[in-house]
Amino acid sequence: MTPCPPRGALTAGRVLADLTWLRVGGPADWLFQPADEADLTQFLAQLPADVPVFPIGVGSNLIVRDGGIRGVVIRLGRGFNGIEVDPESGIVTAGAAALDAHVARRAAEAGRDLTFLRTIPGSIGGAVRMNAGCYGSYVADHLIDIRAVTRDGRPVTIPAGDLALAYRSSSLPDGWIVTGARLRADAADPAQLAQRMDEQLARRDASQPVKERSAGSTFRNPAGFSSTGRADDRHDLKAWTLIDAAGLRGHRLGGAQMSEKHPNFLLNTGDASAADLEALGELVRARVRETSGHALQWEVIRIGEPAP
Repeated sequence: MTPCPPRGALTAGRVLADLTWLRVGGPADWLFQPADEADLTQFLAQLPADVPVFPIGVGSNLIVRDGGIRGVVIRLGRGFNGIEVDPESGIVTAGAAALDAHVARRAAEAGRDLTFLRTIPGSIGGAVRMNAGCYGSYVADHLIDIRAVTRDGRPVTIPAGDLALAYRSSSLPDGWIVTGARLRADAADPAQLAQRMDEQLARRDASQPVKERSAGSTFRNPAGFSSTGRADDRHDLKAWTLIDAAGLRGHRLGGAQMSEKHPNFLLNTGDASAADLEALGELVRARVRETSGHALQWEVIRIGEPAP
């Protein structure tokens, strides 16, 4: 596919369902798993400019449609999952494939507070792109800069201030691949941080269907605005309350269901197709708009083509 074969794994026609938490999705034309940043840079530099590129992480926030993806899906692995904590400066350097939970734990062990990441499913690359947040803290509150590779294969370092980080969004261009990030973390007692994370996990497990096939929160909370004017979800209006009020807690369509435990979680009950999941999501959006006037926005990313 490229003049110089990559050192990483390049697979044609790779079905993606097993790479997503919802376990749905058709094949990608190509799946590329680069060995390291140099391998990724070379691959993108040689890839024709008209071939679409889609980065995915651990698939925790993703619906791949049943017809699959035309283009190249790039999934970072072991060469991109390192975590380093500087105990003096409080700077945490993490590869894009490092799991959010692992970064939180490693930082806490070094007496640095990134506990908001502990219950966020996914990896640092996705957390940066979506400005992930929990318990009132966001990546934007801690991010120093990122390392990325452009669509044409140039490695770049981008300061956080150039990413236009907002509620569940950034200005990172399509086709650019985040390879790592540096975050600033405040000093704190490791034992207290460990206790806080245990409490967060208990709170999550009590309120969310963590043992079901889901992709986390399906819809963004209707955004309010912080004192700085930045849109965020630090207010009382939540997507789940609108869905509940619309009578859709536990609602089913085919093999898809809105969770009984937390109605903003879209579940694959065992035999759902991507079409089932997306159709139920759109039904929820329509019903909430009818009953409350609010237009829910998808937080789960949907990519690819429908089945023929």
